[in-house]
Amino acid sequence: MLKKITMILAGAILVLTSCTPSIENDDEVVQNEDDKEQKQKSIVSSHQLSDEEYRTILPYRPSASRGVITNQMGNRVDIDEMETGLRRLSKDYFDPEKYFFEAGQYLTSDMLYNWLDTYPTNEEEADKEDKLALNPPLDEENATKEDYENNPKYLTHIMEQNFLKKNDDDTVELAGASLGIALKSEFTFEVGGNTYHKKISKSKMMEKGKEIAQTVLKRVRNIDEMSNIPIMISLYREEAQSSPVPGNFVAKTSVEGDQASIGEWKTVAEENILFPSEEGKEKYADTQKLVQNFSTRIEEYFPDYVGVIGEGFYIDEELQKLTLEIPLEFNGKGEIIGFTQYTYGLVEEMFKNYYDLEVKIKSNQKMESLIYRNAGDDEATVHIYDS
Repeated sequence: MLKKITMILAGAILVLTSCTPSIENDDEVVQNEDDKEQKQKSIVSSHQLSDEEYRTILPYRPSASRGVITNQMGNRVDIDEMETGLRRLSKDYFDPEKYFFEAGQYLTSDMLYNWLDTYPTNEEEADKEDKLALNPPLDEENATKEDYENNPKYLTHIMEQNFLKKNDDDTVELAGASLGIALKSEFTFEVGGNTYHKKISKSKMMEKGKEIAQTVLKRVRNIDEMSNIPIMISLYREEAQSSPVPGNFVAKTSVEGDQASIGEWKTVAEENILFPSEEGKEKYADTQKLVQNFSTRIEEYFPDYVGVIGEGFYIDEELQKLTLEIPLEFNGKGEIIGFTQYTYGLVEEMFKNYYDLEVKIKSNQKMESLIYRNAGDDEATVHIYDS
């Protein structure tokens, strides 16, 4: 048991240093920096964390719309899921063995704020057509409850991810892009000091999302760098702001470099399910029972704890990853180590290995220890963090 436990001192620093690939043998390439075609030397890392992850261009260039998503999406778990989920879906179109990843460089903050707004409401108020807001027109200063209900804000964010290829002359160029369009499942608004919530059906969200996607594609094609590259577009359905689990992507499509109109959409069968919950009980009763049994065994060790929170990620109704969070109050490092050892034993005993598993043990919102096992592995790995 002891050989499976790693003590981490200054955990964040060690994780960063151990996961950052060395660039001693990395490839140096030339990358266009701006519209003036000035060149800057960049590095393509020769290392991948795994065959399924993209290599990136160094030095890292922040997204041109950095910060917009945190101002527009109300739930932190949705922000994380949208970014990782879009990259996951992109792998079906842009092979990590052939493409390099870079944060979006062409949809700027100013551009997105215009698109995500409810103003201007007509072409006369906009300098150009591509500045028109994509949400229904709404005079929020004077709007009534009925105005909000009849004109809900559907669109929350548009995320851009870029994929580059290396040329024979050691240059890299943009070779494809993915666009994630975030849409609300619940619209929250305030009138007269009262807060209201309007549910948005999935069918209505899909209808509006597809209309918005076509307009976005038309506008993106007017950007020189994106005028003739393949683009994948996916629709993301957010969860309510108070949800402990994120929403999920629901549809995707792709267009070739010479296309400016969207054809067929494909369903994305992904789900993030809270355990225990009524939805979990109804859809995945076996996993719900497993989480509840695990919680009961934890209670045998710590009678006063508040319960395990579980999140299951499913694709085509098959469990891909189960994340369990155990919030506790500890009295000393010895107690943490003892409880982690006990929990590790439960993991080995109770959970099958056909899906990724992650168990987070926390106190006062701080991570105390982590147990994780990748799908197919026979043994789990344990980290105990030192404050």
